[in-house]
Amino acid sequence: MLDKSPDDLADLYTVDAVHEFPFSSPGFPPSFEGREAVRAGYRAAWGGSAVQVKEVRSVAAYETADPEVIIAEHVVVGTLPTKATTFTVPGLLILHVRNGLITRVRDYMDGLGVASARK
Repeated sequence: MLDKSPDDLADLYTVDAVHEFPFSSPGFPPSFEGREAVRAGYRAAWGGSAVQVKEVRSVAAYETADPEVIIAEHVVVGTLPTKATTFTVPGLLILHVRNGLITRVRDYMDGLGVASARK
């Protein structure tokens, strides 16, 4: 995410992985179905955004009763070249991983925070 590389991100997913956005932002799809959809979706989102990600802060990670599921809280810190201010967007990921690859993600991010950072 720091270098906004859709290829590096997509390579972490299984071919049939699903990345869901339950709190989707306006104009953003509710999910990406499959590794290539993750790649294309993030290429479009990151390629069309002037946001510069400066830091991804890990807040906490939680193990679950299922060894293939982990929950991670994070905060993205970024800037826009047209603004002199820094913004933060909190998020929570529920990740399902098998054999070292992501099979499913439920990505809860502050969509209003993302939208207001772009204004």
